[in-house]
Amino acid sequence: MTSKIRHVTIDTADAYGLAGFWSQVLGLPVHEDNKPGDEDVLIEEAGLLFVTVPEPKSVKNRVHLDLQPDDRTRDEEVERVLALGATLVDDRRNPDGTGWAVLADPEGNEFCVERGAAERAAG
Repeated sequence: MTSKIRHVTIDTADAYGLAGFWSQVLGLPVHEDNKPGDEDVLIEEAGLLFVTVPEPKSVKNRVHLDLQPDDRTRDEEVERVLALGATLVDDRRNPDGTGWAVLADPEGNEFCVERGAAERAAG
């Protein structure tokens, strides 16, 4: 018998607030049963569960998300997500178009934005 990953759980100071940020990034809704003040909030289609915890984030994430845009370039997606409230942590983009950008969500959780499928196919 095996197991499957049901959710990726992200500890947070404000589950509903952080889930709202990720809902905008991913274009997916927060679960209809969730409301402001809930201690756990789900973005079901992404398998992301945000859980309120008392302690703040203190070190680099050991696990992070890698995003690949569907309908825009990596650089366009980086700009869009920065406008939603992310911050640029480390720019690993190269002059030849390869590489990625490391960003952090509003609570400091790192994630990467990679090139989209069309950019990869183009070389």
